[in-house]
Amino acid sequence: MNLVKGQSLIFAVLFSSSLSWPASASAADRIEGQVKGGGSPIAKADVTLWVTTGGGPRKLAQTRTADDGSFQLSTTGKNDIASVLYLTSEGGIAKAAASTKINPAITMMATLGTKPLPHVTINELTTVASAWTGAQFLNGSSLSGNALGLRIAAGNVPNLVDLDTGGWGAVIVNPLNGPQTSTLAKFNTLANILSACIVAKAGACNKLFEAATPPGAVAPTDTLSAAQNIARHPWHNADKIFGLLNEFYPVPAGKRYREVAFIPYLYFAPSAWTLSLVYSGGGFYGVGGAAIDSEGNFWSNNNWLVGSQTTIYQQFGGGNGKFAPDGTPLSPMITGYRGGGIDSPGWGIAFSADDKVWVTNLIGRTISVLDRKTGKPLSPETGYDFDGRLGQMQGVLVAPNGDVWTVDNENSQVVHLPGGDVSKGRILGRTVDGKPVDGTLRVKGPFGIAIDQQDRIWITNSGSNTVTRFPASDPGRAEEIEVGFSPHAVAIDSRGNAWVGNLLGHPGTMEKIALIKQKLESKAEALEGSMSADAMAANMWVNLWNILSENPGGDVSMIRPDGTVHGPFNAGGAITGPWGIAIDGNDHVWVASSTSHSVTQLCGVRTETCPPGLKTGDPITPSEGYIGGLQIVAPIALDPAGNAWVGNGWNDTKAGFSKVPPEAQSTQFPAHTIVVFVGVAKPVRTPLIGPAKAQ
Repeated sequence: MNLVKGQSLIFAVLFSSSLSWPASASAADRIEGQVKGGGSPIAKADVTLWVTTGGGPRKLAQTRTADDGSFQLSTTGKNDIASVLYLTSEGGIAKAAASTKINPAITMMATLGTKPLPHVTINELTTVASAWTGAQFLNGSSLSGNALGLRIAAGNVPNLVDLDTGGWGAVIVNPLNGPQTSTLAKFNTLANILSACIVAKAGACNKLFEAATPPGAVAPTDTLSAAQNIARHPWHNADKIFGLLNEFYPVPAGKRYREVAFIPYLYFAPSAWTLSLVYSGGGFYGVGGAAIDSEGNFWSNNNWLVGSQTTIYQQFGGGNGKFAPDGTPLSPMITGYRGGGIDSPGWGIAFSADDKVWVTNLIGRTISVLDRKTGKPLSPETGYDFDGRLGQMQGVLVAPNGDVWTVDNENSQVVHLPGGDVSKGRILGRTVDGKPVDGTLRVKGPFGIAIDQQDRIWITNSGSNTVTRFPASDPGRAEEIEVGFSPHAVAIDSRGNAWVGNLLGHPGTMEKIALIKQKLESKAEALEGSMSADAMAANMWVNLWNILSENPGGDVSMIRPDGTVHGPFNAGGAITGPWGIAIDGNDHVWVASSTSHSVTQLCGVRTETCPPGLKTGDPITPSEGYIGGLQIVAPIALDPAGNAWVGNGWNDTKAGFSKVPPEAQSTQFPAHTIVVFVGVAKPVRTPLIGPAKAQ
């Protein structure tokens, strides 16, 4: 992974696993720089250095730019090293403009991080980068919010822009991003549109401010406010904002290209003005589950090993990945973290208050425990397998009281570890001669698991169309609630509602017949004794994927605390094969759709936080959802800065479903990238222990 100059050193401090911050730092720092607009200097602009923490910003120094746009700032005294510094530039005369009057509509920004930089360029690109990464924390030129989220947002700015030169950051132009997604062209297009107002093109500011007015709100009056409005409502007026490019910069007669400061620019209108970045490494390969820890690090369960010739029939199990909040891989590049029984970790990953990482394994059929700070195994080399009684393990949760709960998808069992103590562990839902041993608790192909505010456990039954719910203190009082077919992910909002992703949704008659036919064929083959447990599981996945591919469907159900079911919701068909679900700090629901390769944001139960006129279950995102860099996706996780992390699970299913794939495609079944949509969601507290909470 390429890094901006000095970035690796900065993040060694910012995002070390210990996060041991010095209390304060004595500083007598000098910042030199230049303010530019349209590629030319901006004179007589007021440049201000701010420091911000959770309590809001404080002015440290201010100056005015010279005729060449240059400035110098000095600040002395003691500043909290955990705070974030940023620069704003207001007003000024753009040398690229025909007018010699100060333009009051100009406000630009550059977010620096936790300490001053020796040289900074403030321009349209730094403004877009700062506004998108800090979208959930900006109010005009005031940046404030939770301290961890602010540091994460600041740490992502260099991925988009080089603060020294005002040019592109290393990540946005690397091989995973520059030629592979439209993010670079979007980034430049946004900067060009802002530039038209900055250089005072006739009518440009008014047209920009009109297009950047949020639903039901007042129009912005400066370029920074316009930028943050677009960042927070990327789906709103997307076509209209794109149209400004042609209005402001029509292609001159006899020429092929627009005369703009930043190229390449978009040729086609985007569905939304999101900025997404793609990351890889750290053993990330064919991801299953994922989660974000207390420091904002992203952890992934990598089903398979990087570079292995894995197919659905013959799999080489992977390890666990860990990425810093800026996308830098922290786990070993190929293997990820291994040991302690780690072998093809599945859907389950969760963090406990004592810095343990709980992981479930598919091929290994075990439960493993890692140290969150180091990634070292804490479980035995064979993992915890309860004397061989566990099958392919999936979801796991750590309850607020420290109990650990996990589900056995293969054997239709539930495992409970009181206080996280494996020696006291018990297996629930076991059957003898077809009868449940533990009261009425019965699950069928359990996959996802969550706990609500009433200490009730919710389990999705991927082998049926039900969710099982029971009091954590009394599993014998289990009840089944009917939803859609093959429910997988489940998430609880702040009001105690359970949101369930139904992989097949509510299929019609023909789809049901196809599903039954596939199941009967699989059962007949198994009865003939020709299939091992692993082969049966592989065949199940092939059959399931064929159904999803031939009959695209899927939806989301909402179950209220009283057990009533609402929905289904499918965002007008945008949700297909929903795999991951997450709840943000506004109780909006984020759904990762595997077969439509997209992310959909639904209005949740707190409709006052949704755009005007929307009701619960309505899509906020455009008809195709948020796209860009996504393949066949699996998990989605939200961090304290409002970034949405989406894991690509599969890449080439034709190769993956072949018993002997073509050699050139033999390592192409798993996907190897993560996509991060910066600043799109209301921040949440991590790790997720219990229902989602706003950060």
